[in-house]
Amino acid sequence: MKNINKELFELRDFLILWSTQSVSQLGSSITTFALALWLYEKTGSSLSTAALTLCSYAPYVLMSIFAGALTDRFNKKKTMLGCDVFAAICTIIVFVLFSTNRLMVWHLYVLNAISGLMNTVQQPAFEVAMTLIIPHKYYQKTSGLRSLSGSLISILNPLIATSLYSFAGLNGVIAVDIGSFIAAFSALLFFIKIPENKRDKREGVLNLTKEGLVFLKENPLIMTLILFMAGVNLVASAFDAVLPGYVIPNPKGGTTVLGIVTSCSGVAMIIGSLTASALPKPRDRVKIIYLTMLFSLGTENFLLAFSREPVLWCIGQIIGWVLVPVMNTNLDVIFRTSIPVELQGRVYACRNTLQFFTIPIGLFLGGFMVDNVCEPFMSVYGGLSILKTLFGTGKGSGAALMMFVLGVSGSFICIISGKKLKKYQYNEK
Repeated sequence: MKNINKELFELRDFLILWSTQSVSQLGSSITTFALALWLYEKTGSSLSTAALTLCSYAPYVLMSIFAGALTDRFNKKKTMLGCDVFAAICTIIVFVLFSTNRLMVWHLYVLNAISGLMNTVQQPAFEVAMTLIIPHKYYQKTSGLRSLSGSLISILNPLIATSLYSFAGLNGVIAVDIGSFIAAFSALLFFIKIPENKRDKREGVLNLTKEGLVFLKENPLIMTLILFMAGVNLVASAFDAVLPGYVIPNPKGGTTVLGIVTSCSGVAMIIGSLTASALPKPRDRVKIIYLTMLFSLGTENFLLAFSREPVLWCIGQIIGWVLVPVMNTNLDVIFRTSIPVELQGRVYACRNTLQFFTIPIGLFLGGFMVDNVCEPFMSVYGGLSILKTLFGTGKGSGAALMMFVLGVSGSFICIISGKKLKKYQYNEK
């Protein structure tokens, strides 16, 4: 009992920040999912729906490399509070436009771009804040807890979003989002103290950005892991763009089934998060990272591509996501122990640009390939017995074909990257 009380005391600030920010993230995720449903109902296009997320990631990727330098210069708590306020204002604007029947597709794209820009600054500030308030000995445990909250969000987000959207409409969804923001903002403002690491405010943004890039250049293991994850993100984001076009038009699918299938990834991540928190320190964190991703990308895409039953889609999601928290935990520990805390803001920001620039590309390619290549291809040649047997017929068969392409691509990326990562040795401090 003494050990538990000691842990709770040492992790007090982390637990408050983690729990309240998780609630806020759930609220934001609910709104994002509901807006995607609204947009798909309005346009019927996978590409248009994917563009909603693309608009969030585009500024995030383009500006992250500079935002981290600002993070290292400015107060982390004030930075996070300011970004939260801007994101909340964007949500309120959506609420007003929708309530007055003036909400248009381009409004969502612009507002998502602004929210993405705020996240560009907030995310590296949040990561550095976590390093500053978490004792080193708890890195693996707290990383597992963060994966656990992300898993719960993955489960609850689509279920709550589809339920609220059906019974209370978009206004009800946004009201819940605003409530979660108020709770997280109040906790951060009044109850959490974030110590500041030494920073030099005289340094220019370009010089600080250069330091982050130089660090990555001089640490090939970190750089290779980032580029590997960029490849994984390319496939995963394309999958996210393809999934609605695969499930919704299916005779056994629909928006409710999409919510259930999506939530299964959260169930899997809860299992994986608990496993990651309980596991002892592994002998080879790097090997775990690329092998878990090979298993995930090499199974889920193929299972969904060749199946027509919602139960199998759910199983595919569980198989594909159960080891993701294990991968994330080991990746997080490597980064936090390898990057000096005074450089983490700028290095994490450079990481964000290099690791996540493939997400908008994947979202665009996934939606584009389904709408303009795979679906037209299957409408012409889908009558061939082999294609009909493998991918089915009708709308959604092109998305199944794209799932197969993603399975091949993901497996190839993991095998090639694994061979390169074997060259590097990681020694945990």
